[in-house]
Amino acid sequence: MDDTKFEVRLEPDRRGRMVHARVGADEYAAIEKAAEAADMTVSGFFRSLILEGAGVRPILTKDDRLVMALLLEDMRAIGVNLNQVARSINSGKTVHPSELDINLGNVQRIQAAMMTELRSLSKRAGHKRRGEA
Repeated sequence: MDDTKFEVRLEPDRRGRMVHARVGADEYAAIEKAAEAADMTVSGFFRSLILEGAGVRPILTKDDRLVMALLLEDMRAIGVNLNQVARSINSGKTVHPSELDINLGNVQRIQAAMMTELRSLSKRAGHKRRGEA
């Protein structure tokens, strides 16, 4: 059963409102670990995630979405090529080894590009959470 509850109260601090969430010990430990990794307080980390989740501060920028869309298109094209090779093999036709090498090379390239983009996105998200440029 999920025991997470939210409550909003007026507080006299600079932000004016406080949000409370009840979490289990394991959940809190995971939140603390993630906040520490982002070099943030638990409160600041939690606030940044809530704002991103609510769409106030988008997780992905317009440029991020464009890059991801291009990578997805490339992945689809590679998938189509691999399906054609698989159909040929399954129907008993011979496939030149260079076709396999080209397709596998394409898979490796798109995997490397995806990993690079995800690392960059993760780094930028951490900087945004901390209020850095």
